[in-house]
Amino acid sequence: MMNCPLCQQAAHTRTSFYVSSTTKERYQQCTNINCGHTFITMETFVRSIVKPQNVQSAPPHPAKNAQVGFCFEGGG
Repeated sequence: MMNCPLCQQAAHTRTSFYVSSTTKERYQQCTNINCGHTFITMETFVRSIVKPQNVQSAPPHPAKNAQVGFCFEGGG
């Protein structure tokens, strides 16, 4: 989250896109209805604090139509 540079209230990201593999451009909008300032920020990877030793990929989420549902039996 970022604060509005004009009124210092919270601003929310409306949309974003990657400029590079380590930098994202974010379009922000102030949540103060009396301000409503829209502005652009950049989010950039700077450095790692701790790196994992062995990175394993996670399986992808199932397709929307193949999602498994829960079946709850009534009790009570």
